Parts: sequence; C-alpha cells; structure tokens
Amino acid sequence: MISFVLRRLASAVPTLFIVVTISFFLMRFAPGGPFNLERPLPPQTMANLMATYHLDQPLWNQYLTYISNAVTGDFGPSYIYKDNTVAELIGKGLPYSIQLGSYALLLALIGGVLAGTLAALRQNSVLDFLIMSVSTVGVTVPNFVVGPVLTLVFAVVLAWLPAGSWGDGSLRFLILPMVALALPQLAVFARLTRGSMIEAMHTDHIRTARAYGLPPRVVVVTHAMRAAMLPVVSYLAPAAAALLTGSAVVETIFTIPGVGRYFVLGAINRDYTLVMGTVVLIAIFVIVFNLVVDILYGLLDPRVRHD
Repeated sequence: MISFVLRRLASAVPTLFIVVTISFFLMRFAPGGPFNLERPLPPQTMANLMATYHLDQPLWNQYLTYISNAVTGDFGPSYIYKDNTVAELIGKGLPYSIQLGSYALLLALIGGVLAGTLAALRQNSVLDFLIMSVSTVGVTVPNFVVGPVLTLVFAVVLAWLPAGSWGDGSLRFLILPMVALALPQLAVFARLTRGSMIEAMHTDHIRTARAYGLPPRVVVVTHAMRAAMLPVVSYLAPAAAALLTGSAVVETIFTIPGVGRYFVLGAINRDYTLVMGTVVLIAIFVIVFNLVVDILYGLLDPRVRHD
C-alpha cells in the first residue's frame, strides 16, 4: 500500500506540471490583458505596469519564471487585488470554502446514499418515483436558481434564516448556502446509489445470503452496500474537489468570502496569477481525492489489490 501511494504521488508531479503548463499558455493566448481597461491607459503607464509585473518579457521567460516560483509556493502578486499575493488571497478564502464544502459534501453523500438506497429497496414504487423525480430536478436546476429561491422562501418570506454573509460561522448562517451547494451532488449520489444497489441486490452472493436466512438489514448494510458504493466512490473525487474548493455562484449569492469567486473574477479581469493559483489548488484537490478513492476501492472491493 505504501509503495502504491508513493507511486501515485510521483505520477502526480508530471500531471500537475501538464495542468499548470496548459493553463499558463491558455491564459496568455486569451484576448485582452489584466490592464486593458475600457478607457485605455497612457502608453507610459502601460509600459511601467508591464515592466513591473514582468509581462514585457518573452513568453517562454515568463513561463520559466512562473514555474520556478510556483515550485516554492510563490504564485506571484494579484494584478487586480492590489497589495495582495495570490497565496495570501487563497489563504484567506480557503478555510471558508473548506468548511462550507465539507458540510455540503457530508449532506450530499449521506443524503444521496440514503435516498438512493430507499429508492432501490422500493423499486418501481411511489417512493422510488418520487425520489428519482426530485433527483432529476436537483440535477437539472442550477445553483443560481436554487440559491435565490431558498433565500426568498426561508430568509425573506419565512424569516427563519439569514439571507447571506458568513456571520459568526454558525450553522444558522451556513444552512442555505450548504443546501444550495449540496443539492446537485446529492441528486447525483442518489441516482448512482439506486442503480448500483439494484444491481447489487440481484447478484449471486446476495441471493446466497438471503438463502442462509440473514436478516434484510444485514444483507443490505453488510453485503449489498459494500458493492453498491463503488460507483459512488468513483464520483466522490471530482465532487469533493468541486465542493471543497468552493462554488463561485453559491459564494457570490450568499456573500461567502471563499476562493470560488476568485477563479471567476480572475478570469473576467485576466488576472493571470490568480487564475493560475486557483487552477493549481483545484488540481491538487483532484489528485489527492483520486488517490483517496483508489485506496477506498481496495477496501471496498477485495478483488482490487494495490501492490
């Protein structure tokens, strides 16, 4: 197991290098620049800014400089947020995104697995159709619709919860953004669990367990659930990375000071270093969670071996 983890970590280095390289050149080839305003700056001012941020150098030189600095954790200064480095901005926003994303991930995973299991055990019943219908709505309706609707109902009409802001970080302030962030993933987990659970319940070893007279709860929880979790675990890595690095839409609607909004604002304003910093962060999360998923696969499926 240790050798497997070390090999995966070693292979993550070139993967991260490729992601950074592609992102770097895509950002540079995109039209516009960080200092191209509606009202153009004077030529001398523009030249000074380009020289200050080393944007007047050849592209290959900028790339080598960025790579050498990024290896040490220096992602450069933000072009838009003055007097702030990218590392400082990510350091400020990441704790908020991780806390909110962790709550949303737990809600989506637990709620989706329970709903999918109930639907599978009551296949083709009213409960099954109801859960799958709600899941379909959850997948198709975007966050920028769910968020305002939740705010209108629970904050404005009923006045049960705050409409936005982080507040004191208590659950009262996080319920609405957590639900808005979790609902699409919860719906996906529910649909994956239902399909895999139905398939697992019709396998030979489940029939054998039933023939031995094991209680239905033991058959489902101990035997069927283990096999049914494999597709859910496969989807867990991208879902966790997306939730834990923040959602720009949800954080904007509920004014959460996380890192998700930095990616969109950086892309709009051509803040090269800020976009690159968030891309590296997301790539690291995806790589780490893919490694966790591979390890969980070995624990759930005895046929998988990590030598």
